[in-house]
Amino acid sequence: MTVAETRRPQQDRSRATRARLLESAISCLAELGWTASTVAVVAEQAGVSRGAAQHHFPTREALFTAALEHVTRERGEEMRRELSERRSEMDTVAIVELVFGLFTGTFFRAALMLWVAAASEPQLREQIVPLEARIGREMHRIVLDLLGVDEQVPGVRETVQATLDLARGLGLANLLTDDATRRTGIARQWAQTLDATLY
Repeated sequence: MTVAETRRPQQDRSRATRARLLESAISCLAELGWTASTVAVVAEQAGVSRGAAQHHFPTREALFTAALEHVTRERGEEMRRELSERRSEMDTVAIVELVFGLFTGTFFRAALMLWVAAASEPQLREQIVPLEARIGREMHRIVLDLLGVDEQVPGVRETVQATLDLARGLGLANLLTDDATRRTGIARQWAQTLDATLY
């Protein structure tokens, strides 16, 4: 077996370990919150040693910011795939519901836990603020693509940002109780507003 052949299985195992840690970090944050989501807890849930976790992520902040970035990238790719597969059948209501869906569930709950922790922990805030700016720009681009609109047209940028802000607010309202029925009605109404404003 060559050195390159030996390295490939090691690299594959390393990538798999890293992916398990990132998924576990999001799950722990969403379920346990920031304080209880230690590196040891994440490693245990991922089925890896704490040493392996620290090999990939030397600090707790590095682990959780990498997890947030990883999941954001995955969600963006998933939305683009869905758009390419379903574009012909997606009306504005379906697009708005898809965007609103970004701000419900495990990922949004985990991100929220990080935002709250970052508000009082300067070391974490230093990493989260630039990451959130990148995530915000990426989400904005995705919504522009979904709606098929040009940001250079006056009012489009603000309308797309309002869509994201509305989705975030509805996600917050959904944290303690299932708000799906109300969210569906708002999605329909907002889709009418978008159709009247953007097209």
